[in-house]
Amino acid sequence: MTTSVPVPGPIRGAGAPAPAPAPAPALVGARGELSRAVVDALGSGRPPARVNGSASAADPWGEDLQLALYLLYELHYRGFAGVPDEREWDPDLLRLRQDLESAVLDALRAALHDAPRTVDAAFAPLLVEPDDESGSVSHYLEQHGEIWQLREYAVLRSLYHLKEADPHLWVVPRLRGRAKAAMVAVEYDEFGAGHADRIHAALFADLMTDLGLDPTYGTYLDRAPAPLLATVNLMSLFGLHRTQRGALVGHFACLEVTSSPGSRRLASAMRRCGAGPAAEHFYTEHVEADAVHEQVVRREVIGGLLAVEPALEADIAFGCAATLFLEDRLGRYIRAAWDRGTSALRPPPTDP
Repeated sequence: MTTSVPVPGPIRGAGAPAPAPAPAPALVGARGELSRAVVDALGSGRPPARVNGSASAADPWGEDLQLALYLLYELHYRGFAGVPDEREWDPDLLRLRQDLESAVLDALRAALHDAPRTVDAAFAPLLVEPDDESGSVSHYLEQHGEIWQLREYAVLRSLYHLKEADPHLWVVPRLRGRAKAAMVAVEYDEFGAGHADRIHAALFADLMTDLGLDPTYGTYLDRAPAPLLATVNLMSLFGLHRTQRGALVGHFACLEVTSSPGSRRLASAMRRCGAGPAAEHFYTEHVEADAVHEQVVRREVIGGLLAVEPALEADIAFGCAATLFLEDRLGRYIRAAWDRGTSALRPPPTDP
């Protein structure tokens, strides 16, 4: 008995020239000795120069260290124009990256020395609306935001949302059973459930177009301040290290738990300001989807991980606490700028 195997039809576009790949982002200007060492090394092909001040002596939340770390992490995503792909695993760059990561992790552990160590204690505050909204950007935008502030917020968030969910995929091969199956199910939605036009990164690009912004990947890196870079660096740090798999799950769960109410407020802000249908749709898409994801992540991803690796509970709690800590710093930075009537973005670079 033979089984008939369907013959695939012609590939759409067969015979036509393949579309040109999207150009890699350009390198940006340095913000200090550490980032200058990285920029020069990537631009020249040489190892990074030794700097007078070590990574451990630098401000872990400062512009210099955070940009240097961001540039090194980007080698694992899209890379940079003119930088060979092989530099991703350059041992000299990796040694520098390890020093920068150690400085950040030391600073996080010091700041969170009294943070919860259990999953229940870490996530309990996220299940109720906070009384203090002074640092909440989504509350501010919903009630008072103007179109220029929505555009600034999109510029800032573009550094993550144009690669949304990419850092979290690194945890999949490090999970087993229920946790792996549930994580892949959630990520399947994040990547459009098989539809390229529904990939969340593509939806955010549409949002940027509605707001009159350039949706090209990496365009606004020069405008992003250190508090924003730190939030994106955190998920790359957790994602690239197997030892941080528990922390990445905690980070991902924290994002999913807080996403739905925040997205509802941001959709309202986009609608009130007339930002456009794609701008509003990006957030309405997250309201329902992330409400479902929250339950899956909490019960199946976290529950499944703890069922086979209970010793990771403190790491999951740490990932949640670290996410809240850096998001709170970013929110207060943005609100402080807007309350002064000034931009939360870095000034545009000046030509030499």
